[in-house]
Amino acid sequence: MFLRLITCMLIFLCLCSPSLPAGENRETTPSNPAPRQPKNIIFMIGDGMGLSQVTAGMIANNNYLELERCKHIGLVKTSSGTGWITDSAAGATAFSTGKKTFNGAVGVDMEGYPQKTILEIAEEKGLATGLVATVSITHATPAAFVAHQPFRTMHEEIALDMMAVPVDIFIGGGRRFFSHRSDGKNLIDTLNKNGYRIFDAIADVPDTVPHNVGVFLGDLHLPSLMNGRDTLLLANSVQLAIDKLKTSEKGFFLVVEGSQIDWGGHQNNSEYIIREMLDFDRAIKVALDFAEADGETLIVITADHETGGYAINYAMPEKGRIYGVFTTVDHTAAMVPSFAFGPGAENFTGIFENTAIFTKFLQIVGYNN
Repeated sequence: MFLRLITCMLIFLCLCSPSLPAGENRETTPSNPAPRQPKNIIFMIGDGMGLSQVTAGMIANNNYLELERCKHIGLVKTSSGTGWITDSAAGATAFSTGKKTFNGAVGVDMEGYPQKTILEIAEEKGLATGLVATVSITHATPAAFVAHQPFRTMHEEIALDMMAVPVDIFIGGGRRFFSHRSDGKNLIDTLNKNGYRIFDAIADVPDTVPHNVGVFLGDLHLPSLMNGRDTLLLANSVQLAIDKLKTSEKGFFLVVEGSQIDWGGHQNNSEYIIREMLDFDRAIKVALDFAEADGETLIVITADHETGGYAINYAMPEKGRIYGVFTTVDHTAAMVPSFAFGPGAENFTGIFENTAIFTKFLQIVGYNN
Protein backbone atom coordinates (compact mmCIF):
# COMPACT_ATOMS: atom_id res chain seq x y z
CA MET A 1 0.00 0.00 0.00
CA PHE A 2 2.81 2.40 0.92
CA LEU A 3 4.70 1.69 -2.33
CA ARG A 4 1.50 2.23 -4.36
CA LEU A 5 1.01 5.64 -2.68
CA ILE A 6 4.60 6.77 -3.48
CA THR A 7 4.17 5.68 -7.10
CA CYS A 8 0.95 7.66 -7.46
CA MET A 9 2.57 10.79 -6.04
CA LEU A 10 5.49 10.56 -8.49
CA ILE A 11 3.13 10.17 -11.43
CA PHE A 12 1.12 13.17 -10.23
CA LEU A 13 4.25 15.36 -9.93
CA CYS A 14 5.44 14.40 -13.40
CA LEU A 15 2.04 15.23 -14.91
CA CYS A 16 1.89 18.61 -13.18
CA SER A 17 5.45 19.69 -14.12
CA PRO A 18 5.60 21.96 -17.20
CA SER A 19 7.16 20.22 -20.14
CA LEU A 20 9.98 21.73 -22.22
CA PRO A 21 10.34 21.45 -25.97
CA ALA A 22 12.94 18.95 -27.06
CA GLY A 23 16.46 20.27 -26.64
CA GLU A 24 15.48 23.34 -24.59
CA ASN A 25 17.73 24.09 -21.64
CA ARG A 26 16.02 24.69 -18.30
CA GLU A 27 18.70 27.21 -17.28
CA THR A 28 17.81 30.80 -18.10
CA THR A 29 21.18 32.22 -17.08
CA PRO A 30 24.33 30.74 -18.62
CA SER A 31 26.85 29.51 -16.07
CA ASN A 32 29.67 31.25 -17.97
CA PRO A 33 28.27 34.44 -19.47
CA ALA A 34 30.21 35.95 -22.37
CA PRO A 35 32.58 38.73 -21.30
CA ARG A 36 31.43 42.26 -21.97
CA GLN A 37 32.79 43.95 -25.07
CA PRO A 38 33.91 47.56 -24.85
CA LYS A 39 32.22 50.19 -26.95
CA ASN A 40 35.26 52.49 -26.80
CA ILE A 41 39.02 51.94 -26.61
CA ILE A 42 41.62 54.40 -25.35
CA PHE A 43 45.13 53.20 -26.12
CA MET A 44 47.81 55.14 -24.23
CA ILE A 45 51.51 54.80 -25.07
CA GLY A 46 54.19 56.15 -22.76
CA ASP A 47 57.11 56.37 -25.16
CA GLY A 48 60.23 54.97 -23.47
CA MET A 49 58.27 54.09 -20.30
CA GLY A 50 59.84 51.12 -18.55
CA LEU A 51 59.25 49.90 -15.01
CA SER A 52 61.88 52.26 -13.58
CA GLN A 53 60.24 55.24 -15.27
CA VAL A 54 56.92 54.22 -13.71
CA THR A 55 58.60 53.70 -10.32
CA ALA A 56 60.35 57.07 -10.42
CA GLY A 57 57.08 58.84 -11.13
CA MET A 58 55.42 56.91 -8.32
CA ILE A 59 58.11 57.77 -5.76
CA ALA A 60 58.06 61.42 -6.77
CA ASN A 61 54.27 61.53 -6.40
CA ASN A 62 53.97 60.36 -2.78
CA ASN A 63 54.21 56.72 -3.82
CA TYR A 64 51.10 56.81 -6.01
CA LEU A 65 50.18 56.98 -9.69
CA GLU A 66 46.72 56.99 -11.22
CA LEU A 67 47.60 53.98 -13.34
CA GLU A 68 47.55 51.94 -10.13
CA ARG A 69 43.78 51.93 -10.57
CA CYS A 70 44.33 49.36 -13.32
CA LYS A 71 44.17 45.86 -11.83
CA HIS A 72 45.04 43.90 -14.95
CA ILE A 73 48.79 44.08 -15.49
CA GLY A 74 51.12 42.38 -17.96
CA LEU A 75 54.55 42.53 -19.55
CA VAL A 76 55.14 43.26 -23.23
CA LYS A 77 58.03 41.95 -25.33
CA THR A 78 59.37 44.81 -27.43
CA SER A 79 61.60 43.39 -30.18
CA SER A 80 61.25 44.59 -33.77
CA GLY A 81 61.82 42.78 -37.05
CA THR A 82 65.32 44.23 -37.01
CA GLY A 83 66.37 42.76 -33.69
CA TRP A 84 65.90 42.74 -29.94
CA ILE A 85 66.02 46.52 -29.61
CA THR A 86 63.21 48.37 -31.35
CA ASP A 87 62.75 52.01 -32.18
CA SER A 88 59.48 53.86 -31.72
CA ALA A 89 58.41 53.49 -35.34
CA ALA A 90 58.70 49.71 -35.42
CA GLY A 91 57.32 49.42 -31.89
CA ALA A 92 54.22 51.45 -32.71
CA THR A 93 53.78 49.61 -36.00
CA ALA A 94 53.65 46.33 -34.06
CA PHE A 95 50.82 47.82 -32.00
CA SER A 96 48.98 49.32 -34.96
CA THR A 97 49.26 46.48 -37.50
CA GLY A 98 50.17 43.33 -35.58
CA LYS A 99 53.29 42.93 -37.73
CA LYS A 100 56.95 43.18 -36.82
CA THR A 101 58.85 45.54 -39.08
CA PHE A 102 62.31 47.04 -39.46
CA ASN A 103 63.40 49.92 -37.26
CA GLY A 104 62.40 53.26 -38.72
CA ALA A 105 59.37 52.00 -40.64
CA VAL A 106 55.80 53.13 -40.00
CA GLY A 107 52.73 51.15 -41.05
CA VAL A 108 54.57 48.72 -43.36
CA ASP A 109 55.82 45.15 -43.00
CA MET A 110 59.36 43.81 -43.33
CA GLU A 111 59.10 43.97 -47.13
CA GLY A 112 57.86 47.55 -47.04
CA TYR A 113 54.28 46.74 -47.99
CA PRO A 114 51.57 48.89 -46.35
CA GLN A 115 49.56 47.17 -43.61
CA LYS A 116 46.12 48.29 -42.53
CA THR A 117 46.27 49.86 -39.08
CA ILE A 118 43.91 49.41 -36.17
CA LEU A 119 42.84 53.05 -36.54
CA GLU A 120 42.02 52.53 -40.21
CA ILE A 121 40.05 49.38 -39.35
CA ALA A 122 38.15 51.28 -36.65
CA GLU A 123 37.29 53.96 -39.22
CA GLU A 124 36.00 51.31 -41.63
CA LYS A 125 33.79 49.89 -38.87
CA GLY A 126 32.22 53.31 -38.33
CA LEU A 127 33.93 54.23 -35.07
CA ALA A 128 35.07 57.76 -34.37
CA THR A 129 38.86 58.04 -34.02
CA GLY A 130 41.38 60.33 -32.39
CA LEU A 131 45.13 60.87 -32.12
CA VAL A 132 46.91 62.92 -29.44
CA ALA A 133 50.66 63.47 -28.91
CA THR A 134 53.08 65.95 -27.33
CA VAL A 135 55.33 65.86 -30.41
CA SER A 136 54.63 66.38 -34.10
CA ILE A 137 51.57 64.41 -35.12
CA THR A 138 53.79 63.03 -37.90
CA HIS A 139 56.36 61.67 -35.42
CA ALA A 140 57.11 57.94 -35.28
CA THR A 141 54.50 56.71 -32.82
CA PRO A 142 51.40 58.62 -33.99
CA ALA A 143 52.51 58.18 -37.62
CA ALA A 144 52.40 54.40 -37.30
CA PHE A 145 48.61 54.57 -36.87
CA VAL A 146 47.87 56.75 -39.91
CA ALA A 147 50.73 56.39 -42.39
CA HIS A 148 52.64 53.84 -44.46
CA GLN A 149 56.24 54.88 -45.09
CA PRO A 150 59.61 53.08 -44.97
CA PHE A 151 61.28 55.85 -42.98
CA ARG A 152 59.93 57.72 -39.98
CA THR A 153 61.80 60.85 -41.10
CA MET A 154 59.51 61.27 -44.11
CA HIS A 155 57.32 63.77 -42.27
CA GLU A 156 55.84 65.42 -45.36
CA GLU A 157 54.89 62.07 -46.86
CA ILE A 158 53.38 61.01 -43.53
CA ALA A 159 51.32 64.21 -43.41
CA LEU A 160 50.09 63.46 -46.93
CA ASP A 161 49.13 59.92 -45.86
CA MET A 162 46.98 61.44 -43.11
CA MET A 163 44.73 62.95 -45.77
CA ALA A 164 43.51 59.43 -46.57
CA VAL A 165 42.71 58.58 -42.93
CA PRO A 166 39.86 60.83 -41.74
CA VAL A 167 40.77 60.85 -38.04
CA ASP A 168 37.94 62.71 -36.32
CA ILE A 169 40.25 64.67 -34.04
CA PHE A 170 44.01 65.03 -33.88
CA ILE A 171 46.04 67.13 -31.45
CA GLY A 172 49.80 67.63 -31.59
CA GLY A 173 52.62 69.53 -33.22
CA GLY A 174 53.91 69.44 -36.77
CA ARG A 175 52.07 72.28 -38.50
CA ARG A 176 55.06 72.95 -40.77
CA PHE A 177 54.71 69.56 -42.47
CA PHE A 178 51.20 70.54 -43.53
CA SER A 179 51.60 74.21 -44.40
CA HIS A 180 55.26 74.84 -45.34
CA ARG A 181 56.07 71.89 -47.54
CA SER A 182 58.77 71.41 -50.14
CA ASP A 183 56.14 70.41 -52.72
CA GLY A 184 54.27 73.71 -52.25
CA LYS A 185 51.04 71.99 -51.17
CA ASN A 186 49.03 73.42 -48.31
CA LEU A 187 47.48 70.43 -46.59
CA ILE A 188 45.68 72.63 -44.08
CA ASP A 189 43.65 73.95 -47.01
CA THR A 190 42.97 70.32 -47.94
CA LEU A 191 41.86 69.56 -44.40
CA ASN A 192 39.50 72.54 -44.45
CA LYS A 193 38.02 71.34 -47.75
CA ASN A 194 37.56 67.90 -46.20
CA GLY A 195 35.41 69.36 -43.43
CA TYR A 196 37.99 69.93 -40.70
CA ARG A 197 38.16 72.92 -38.41
CA ILE A 198 41.80 73.73 -37.63
CA PHE A 199 42.88 75.47 -34.42
CA ASP A 200 46.11 76.57 -32.76
CA ALA A 201 45.10 75.84 -29.16
CA ILE A 202 42.69 73.47 -27.45
CA ALA A 203 41.10 76.41 -25.65
CA ASP A 204 40.07 77.79 -29.05
CA VAL A 205 37.92 74.76 -29.89
CA PRO A 206 34.26 75.64 -29.19
CA ASP A 207 31.83 73.14 -27.73
CA THR A 208 29.63 73.44 -30.82
CA VAL A 209 32.27 72.02 -33.17
CA PRO A 210 31.66 68.29 -33.66
CA HIS A 211 34.26 65.85 -34.98
CA ASN A 212 36.79 66.65 -37.72
CA VAL A 213 38.94 68.83 -35.52
CA GLY A 214 42.66 69.40 -35.91
CA VAL A 215 44.69 71.25 -33.28
CA PHE A 216 48.29 72.16 -34.08
CA LEU A 217 50.03 72.94 -30.80
CA GLY A 218 53.32 73.80 -32.42
CA ASP A 219 55.17 74.25 -35.68
CA LEU A 220 57.30 71.21 -34.89
CA HIS A 221 57.31 69.57 -31.44
CA LEU A 222 55.90 70.84 -28.17
CA PRO A 223 58.38 72.03 -25.55
CA SER A 224 59.11 69.77 -22.61
CA LEU A 225 57.56 70.52 -19.23
CA MET A 226 61.02 71.64 -18.10
CA ASN A 227 60.98 74.19 -20.92
CA GLY A 228 57.56 75.65 -20.34
CA ARG A 229 54.85 73.29 -21.59
CA ASP A 230 51.61 73.70 -19.65
CA THR A 231 51.34 70.94 -17.04
CA LEU A 232 47.69 70.36 -17.97
CA LEU A 233 48.05 70.49 -21.74
CA LEU A 234 48.15 66.75 -22.36
CA ALA A 235 45.41 66.02 -19.84
CA ASN A 236 43.21 68.74 -21.31
CA SER A 237 43.91 67.48 -24.83
CA VAL A 238 42.74 64.01 -23.84
CA GLN A 239 39.64 65.48 -22.24
CA LEU A 240 38.85 67.45 -25.38
CA ALA A 241 39.33 64.38 -27.56
CA ILE A 242 37.05 62.28 -25.36
CA ASP A 243 34.38 65.00 -25.29
CA LYS A 244 34.37 65.17 -29.10
CA LEU A 245 34.43 61.41 -29.66
CA LYS A 246 32.03 60.13 -26.99
CA THR A 247 28.95 61.23 -28.95
CA SER A 248 29.64 58.56 -31.57
CA GLU A 249 26.86 55.95 -31.48
CA LYS A 250 29.20 53.16 -32.56
CA GLY A 251 31.96 54.13 -30.14
CA PHE A 252 35.46 55.43 -30.61
CA PHE A 253 39.14 54.49 -30.73
CA LEU A 254 41.55 57.07 -29.29
CA VAL A 255 45.37 56.82 -29.35
CA VAL A 256 47.32 58.97 -26.88
CA GLU A 257 51.10 59.25 -26.64
CA GLY A 258 53.03 60.59 -23.67
CA SER A 259 55.84 61.32 -26.08
CA GLN A 260 58.68 62.85 -24.15
CA ILE A 261 59.30 60.31 -21.38
CA ASP A 262 61.53 58.83 -24.07
CA TRP A 263 63.46 62.06 -24.56
CA GLY A 264 64.28 62.24 -20.87
CA GLY A 265 65.76 58.76 -21.18
CA HIS A 266 67.82 59.73 -24.21
CA GLN A 267 69.21 62.66 -22.22
CA ASN A 268 69.83 60.48 -19.13
CA ASN A 269 67.87 63.07 -17.16
CA SER A 270 65.82 61.77 -14.22
CA GLU A 271 63.98 65.05 -13.68
CA TYR A 272 62.93 65.14 -17.32
CA ILE A 273 61.65 61.56 -17.10
CA ILE A 274 59.74 62.15 -13.87
CA ARG A 275 58.01 65.32 -15.02
CA GLU A 276 56.91 63.73 -18.27
CA MET A 277 55.84 60.55 -16.45
CA LEU A 278 53.63 62.55 -14.10
CA ASP A 279 52.25 64.50 -17.04
CA PHE A 280 51.30 61.25 -18.73
CA ASP A 281 49.72 60.05 -15.49
CA ARG A 282 47.52 63.17 -15.35
CA ALA A 283 46.26 62.26 -18.81
CA ILE A 284 45.72 58.68 -17.62
CA LYS A 285 43.53 60.03 -14.81
CA VAL A 286 41.29 61.81 -17.31
CA ALA A 287 40.86 58.61 -19.30
CA LEU A 288 40.27 56.43 -16.24
CA ASP A 289 37.73 58.85 -14.77
CA PHE A 290 35.79 58.74 -18.02
CA ALA A 291 36.00 54.96 -18.31
CA GLU A 292 34.94 54.47 -14.69
CA ALA A 293 31.84 56.60 -15.18
CA ASP A 294 31.11 55.29 -18.66
CA GLY A 295 31.44 51.55 -18.00
CA GLU A 296 31.87 50.76 -21.71
CA THR A 297 35.46 51.85 -22.27
CA LEU A 298 38.61 49.73 -22.35
CA ILE A 299 41.85 51.52 -21.50
CA VAL A 300 45.21 49.94 -22.31
CA ILE A 301 48.39 51.69 -21.18
CA THR A 302 51.84 50.51 -22.24
CA ALA A 303 55.14 51.57 -23.84
CA ASP A 304 56.81 50.92 -27.15
CA HIS A 305 60.16 50.28 -25.43
CA GLU A 306 62.31 51.33 -22.47
CA THR A 307 64.84 54.13 -22.93
CA GLY A 308 68.11 54.72 -21.13
CA GLY A 309 68.52 51.48 -19.23
CA TYR A 310 67.21 53.55 -16.33
CA ALA A 311 67.54 52.40 -12.72
CA ILE A 312 66.91 54.09 -9.38
CA ASN A 313 69.77 53.61 -6.93
CA TYR A 314 68.82 56.21 -4.34
CA ALA A 315 65.76 58.29 -3.55
CA MET A 316 64.86 61.07 -1.12
CA PRO A 317 61.22 61.66 -2.02
CA GLU A 318 60.69 63.92 0.99
CA LYS A 319 63.16 66.31 -0.65
CA GLY A 320 61.95 65.62 -4.17
CA ARG A 321 65.18 63.94 -5.18
CA ILE A 322 65.53 60.73 -7.12
CA TYR A 323 68.96 59.63 -8.23
CA GLY A 324 68.92 57.51 -11.33
CA VAL A 325 71.66 55.76 -13.25
CA PHE A 326 71.65 54.84 -16.91
CA THR A 327 73.35 52.20 -19.00
CA THR A 328 72.80 53.85 -22.39
CA VAL A 329 71.45 56.93 -24.15
CA ASP A 330 69.42 54.67 -26.42
CA HIS A 331 66.65 52.10 -26.16
CA THR A 332 66.97 48.74 -24.44
CA ALA A 333 65.49 45.28 -24.98
CA ALA A 334 63.72 45.23 -21.60
CA MET A 335 60.10 44.20 -21.46
CA VAL A 336 57.69 47.02 -20.60
CA PRO A 337 54.58 46.99 -18.41
CA SER A 338 51.01 47.09 -19.62
CA PHE A 339 48.03 48.22 -17.55
CA ALA A 340 44.40 47.67 -18.51
CA PHE A 341 41.06 48.89 -17.16
CA GLY A 342 37.46 48.26 -18.17
CA PRO A 343 35.64 45.58 -20.18
CA GLY A 344 38.18 43.36 -21.90
CA ALA A 345 41.01 44.30 -19.53
CA GLU A 346 41.50 40.69 -18.49
CA ASN A 347 42.96 39.97 -21.92
CA PHE A 348 46.04 42.08 -21.17
CA THR A 349 47.64 40.04 -18.42
CA GLY A 350 50.66 37.76 -18.54
CA ILE A 351 53.59 38.10 -20.92
CA PHE A 352 52.88 38.74 -24.60
CA GLU A 353 54.39 40.15 -27.80
CA ASN A 354 53.86 43.77 -28.80
CA THR A 355 52.07 42.50 -31.92
CA ALA A 356 49.51 40.74 -29.70
CA ILE A 357 48.01 44.09 -28.68
CA PHE A 358 46.68 44.56 -32.22
CA THR A 359 45.31 41.01 -32.24
CA LYS A 360 43.69 41.43 -28.84
CA PHE A 361 41.96 44.64 -29.95
CA LEU A 362 40.60 42.85 -33.03
CA GLN A 363 39.29 39.93 -31.01
CA ILE A 364 37.83 41.95 -28.16
CA VAL A 365 35.72 44.28 -30.24
CA GLY A 366 35.10 41.99 -33.19
CA TYR A 367 36.87 44.13 -35.80
CA ASN A 368 37.97 40.93 -37.54
CA ASN A 369 34.40 39.89 -38.32
